[in-house]
Amino acid sequence: MEELVTAACSAMATRFEIALWGGAPANLRGTAAEALAEIERLEAQLSAFRPDSDIADINARAAREPVVVEPRLFALLQRAAEITHETGGAFDITVGPLLRAWGFAGGSGAPPDPAALAAARAATGMGLVMLDADTWTVRFAREGVALDLGAIGKGYAIERAAGVVRGAGVGGALLHGGTSTVQAVGGRPDGTAWPVAIADPARAGERIRVVQLRDSALSVSAPHGKWFTQDGQMLGHVLDPRRGAPMRGASLAAVMGVSAIDSDALSTGLLVLGPSFLERLRSLPGVAGLLVLEGPDGSPRVVETPGPLDAFGAHGYTKT
Repeated sequence: MEELVTAACSAMATRFEIALWGGAPANLRGTAAEALAEIERLEAQLSAFRPDSDIADINARAAREPVVVEPRLFALLQRAAEITHETGGAFDITVGPLLRAWGFAGGSGAPPDPAALAAARAATGMGLVMLDADTWTVRFAREGVALDLGAIGKGYAIERAAGVVRGAGVGGALLHGGTSTVQAVGGRPDGTAWPVAIADPARAGERIRVVQLRDSALSVSAPHGKWFTQDGQMLGHVLDPRRGAPMRGASLAAVMGVSAIDSDALSTGLLVLGPSFLERLRSLPGVAGLLVLEGPDGSPRVVETPGPLDAFGAHGYTKT
């Protein structure tokens, strides 16, 4: 059997790992290093917390003047706007002011000041962002708008890194960014798909499902990680931009698709919207979704895209 070469790096506040096979070990290590370097480069471009990043530059200037961005980043912003439309605003990269108001920008969260929350809500919404495809420019309609790509950036970085791997012509690879997004390039050395477990975030060691990935991506969103308790209820860092408050309902959402960009963003939209969005996901080519809800007795209840999931077999989604 072919030998697997693995490598890892820390970026975007998480650990990215890559495993790949199909070539001389030295060449595989070189490809892995190039793929991880692309992820690190994208962190420098996308992070709203780095003052020299493209996103920080947009946030600082776009309310006063159009800001030119490089074509691939502009395409990402366009796709984010499309997914905002597809989710009815449940996914929105202008959520930055709300994250600050709720104390989740660099912290674990806290009840917001009512005036600060009102100001943040007034500065939230993709309708306040003007994208000019003729000039590759971004402009904000008012002061206070701020982009935060936390719900799509890891998927974008993994998709770009997967492009590096494909360009190198290796036999196959698996890339992941923490517990957020996984991308498979081809299959494993023995010809089978890559098995990826969806863990139950509320019950250590428990698995919700195992997904078999081949040339497809899986993203998982959950309110755990950053959270605080208010009136006996856990409020997590995944916000509903439409309400200006933490989402409530599901404890986990998972979306499988061909694009890691789409799966990353759509999993956030699914977590916010809940079961009503599953039917919409089923209408998207090659996309499947899964939600974990709390049953009447407190045990997890899994609901997923309606219809036969065998229809997604070509993209690697199987039930076990």
